[in-house]
Amino acid sequence: MTAEARIDRVRLGDLTFDVAVAGPDDGTVIVLLHGFPESAATWRPITPRLVAAGMRVIAPNQRGYSPDARPRPVEDYRFDHLVGDVVGLLDAYDLPSAHLVGHDWGAAIAWQTAGRHPNRIRSLTAVSVPHAKAIGWALREDADQKRRSGYVGLLRQEGTAEEYLLEDNSRRLRAAFGEGTAPDLIEEHVRLLSQPGALTAALNWYRALVREFSDLPPVRVPTTYVWGTADPTLGPAAARRCAEFVDAPYRFVVLDGAGHWIPEENQDALADAVLARVALS
Repeated sequence: MTAEARIDRVRLGDLTFDVAVAGPDDGTVIVLLHGFPESAATWRPITPRLVAAGMRVIAPNQRGYSPDARPRPVEDYRFDHLVGDVVGLLDAYDLPSAHLVGHDWGAAIAWQTAGRHPNRIRSLTAVSVPHAKAIGWALREDADQKRRSGYVGLLRQEGTAEEYLLEDNSRRLRAAFGEGTAPDLIEEHVRLLSQPGALTAALNWYRALVREFSDLPPVRVPTTYVWGTADPTLGPAAARRCAEFVDAPYRFVVLDGAGHWIPEENQDALADAVLARVALS
């Protein structure tokens, strides 16, 4: 976020989330959901553009990432809970609806929230990860996407994944990011995930994943999907099919040469896409 952002402590049931808030209190509300292995700091590069355009930015450290929102059971990280956190956040701020942006796992949850609660979402901007049915199809039918997603098997292995990612001063966590990601953002992400229990909680998102994740109806809110052609984990097959699962105004923004870490490395292009979607919705 920016130096002007405040950190709210928002209690949802038994969990308390750290939520960064910036921009005017009467601004158009936009909720930003980070991915793995990131944090709410993911959105710091684009926040000044959003605030300058009159947005009120709300960016939580999500379930498992906020220190006081780290339940131990794997099943507590299923989609019902993760989507419930987003709706609960809207309720906590007395928001009937908001614009929603998500990257990586945050995009997966944003798709689910928009699909399940269209009355609460004014528009959706999903970054990198396409609609669940598109990625589900690619994992079944596309050899390239199967290869790209091979790392997920490792991340689902309890204990083994934590040791692999944290050894040698979290060298592999740091190496996951592209060369264009600012070192201070990488360190902030790694510092959060190095807290006791934090990495296990974040990995529980993968471990709680069940086949039913693709049982998502077409999204019926105005949607933009942003994808980089050099993303090593999400290939073109699913990206190009995403439009089939949106029953609303849709834009497909292709960033030629961009990798996976679009919020950190392609902030101007992403801010343009987000602001255009908000303006059209």
